[in-house]
Amino acid sequence: MKTPPLRFTLLLALLTLLPSLVARAAEAKPRQTFVLVHGATAGGWEWKRCGQFLTDDGHTVYRATLTGLGERMHLNSTNVDLQTHINDVVNLILFEDLHDVVLTGHSYGGMVITGVMDRVPDRIKHVVFLDAAVPDDGMSLWDLFGNRGPADPQRFQDGFMQVPWVKADAKPPHNVKQSIQCFNQPVSYKNPAAKALDVTYVAFVPKDKSAEERAKTDKGWQRAVARGWTIRTFPGGHVAQQEDPRGVATLIEESISDHNPATSKK
Repeated sequence: MKTPPLRFTLLLALLTLLPSLVARAAEAKPRQTFVLVHGATAGGWEWKRCGQFLTDDGHTVYRATLTGLGERMHLNSTNVDLQTHINDVVNLILFEDLHDVVLTGHSYGGMVITGVMDRVPDRIKHVVFLDAAVPDDGMSLWDLFGNRGPADPQRFQDGFMQVPWVKADAKPPHNVKQSIQCFNQPVSYKNPAAKALDVTYVAFVPKDKSAEERAKTDKGWQRAVARGWTIRTFPGGHVAQQEDPRGVATLIEESISDHNPATSKK
C-alpha cells in the first residue's frame, strides 16, 4: 500500500483538529448576559435583530417587553406607570436569577433602567444608555424636557400618549399607545451602589448633525459627563438599533470594557 504524502497527512490532521480549535476559540470569548429595554410605544420586537446578533456571538439575551406594549398590549391601561415598567425589568432579573447583567436601555428605557439600577445594583455588571433619557433623582420624563405637562395637548388624550407612528390598523409588530403616567411619574436614583456602577452613555448622531453640537444642548449627555460616565457616539438616527443592528450589537459588546473614573464612585 502506498504511503500518503506528508502534506496530505498534515492537512488531514489539521481538518480533524479544526472543530475543536474553533470551539476553544468560542469558549475563550467572554459570554455576557444582556437585558435590553426598549423605548416608548415599542416592544421587545424592536430589538429582535440586534438581540440575534448578540446571541450569535455567544451571549444570553433577554429582550424585555414592558407591560401594555408589544405582545403585552392586551394589558394596556391608563393605570400603567413608570413604576410598573421598572417592576417588569426588576422581576425579569430576579425571577430568571440573573447576575452580572449588562443592562441596556433605549430612549424612554433610560427612565426604566435608572429605576432598575436603584433597585438591584448588585445584579448589574454594566449599564448602557442608548440615546436614552438620563434623569436625576425625582425627575420624570416630562421634567427632562423642562415642563410639568405635555407641550402638545393633542398628543395626550384619554390618558394615553397619541403619536403619529402609532397606527390603530397596523399589523404586528407595531407601536402601541402608552399611558401618560409613564411620563409624569418621577424616578428614584439615590442608591449609592447604583451610582457606583460603570455606565456608558451612547448618543446616536445622524449624518446631518455633529456630536459637538449635540453635546452643547443635550442635557442627558451633560448629566452623563458630570457623573463621570463613558461617552460614546454612533452614526445613525434615534432607532439606530433597527437601522444597523449588527453595528449596535458590536457597540454594546465593546461598551462593557468601559470603566468610569474612580472619582465618580459615590
